[in-house]
Amino acid sequence: MRLENSHKGMNGRVLVIGGSEDYVGAVALASLAALRSGADLAILFAPEKVAWAVNEKSFDIITKKLPGKFIEPKHIKQIKEFLRDDDVILFGNGTGLKPKTKKAMQMLADLPHLKVIDADALKAISTRNLKNSILTPHRRELEILLENNKTNIEEITKNNNVMIVKGKIDYIHTANDVFYNKTGNSRMTVGGTGDVLAGLCAGFLSQYKNLEEAAKTAAYINGEIGDKLLKRKGYAFTAEDMLKEIPAAIKGLHLVKRWIR
Repeated sequence: MRLENSHKGMNGRVLVIGGSEDYVGAVALASLAALRSGADLAILFAPEKVAWAVNEKSFDIITKKLPGKFIEPKHIKQIKEFLRDDDVILFGNGTGLKPKTKKAMQMLADLPHLKVIDADALKAISTRNLKNSILTPHRRELEILLENNKTNIEEITKNNNVMIVKGKIDYIHTANDVFYNKTGNSRMTVGGTGDVLAGLCAGFLSQYKNLEEAAKTAAYINGEIGDKLLKRKGYAFTAEDMLKEIPAAIKGLHLVKRWIR
């Protein structure tokens, strides 16, 4: 429940860190999904050309323009100076896998804040000391993550982490349980739907401060939107189409009280 006299930023601040010269859309989709989830602010840290391109797309996203063409360790100090204790961090979308970028992703993973880790960051981080995070791999990303770390899902989730394994059925792993989300369809292989999911996770997490509930809600909403668009548009819908449907899907969730099956 929101306080009637709350001010800007009290109902969720998400810092999105990502993008590179080849991948601009991913961070835009993730940032807008976080805002559509109900978060007050989405603040994007991205290479300067990426950030300017996102500004052209949306006036709602605050952007911090980082020098260079990709995320690297020298940027982390600037990000940390801006970071508040209650902020949620989302990173990995569109970053690429340059050696310096991989090092920067690990530096972000080591922060104690609530985090959502997606896309290329899943191929770069160590999970040894990872905590307070939602990880959102598809099957291939999961294989790489586990192989790189010589670990398993149970070891990762026992340290206050939640993992959404995306697929025909989403498997949501916590330290104590596994939940199954059956919303969604085969059109959701189109590029960008994972970025929307990651943005929803971060947006809900910034409001709930609960990893499990944020992950479950995001997975359900993401798939429910995909199902509605499939009925309306067939296999022609895009990830950008999904953004407009988020508010109605959230309202519908509260009305019909449907959750993960």
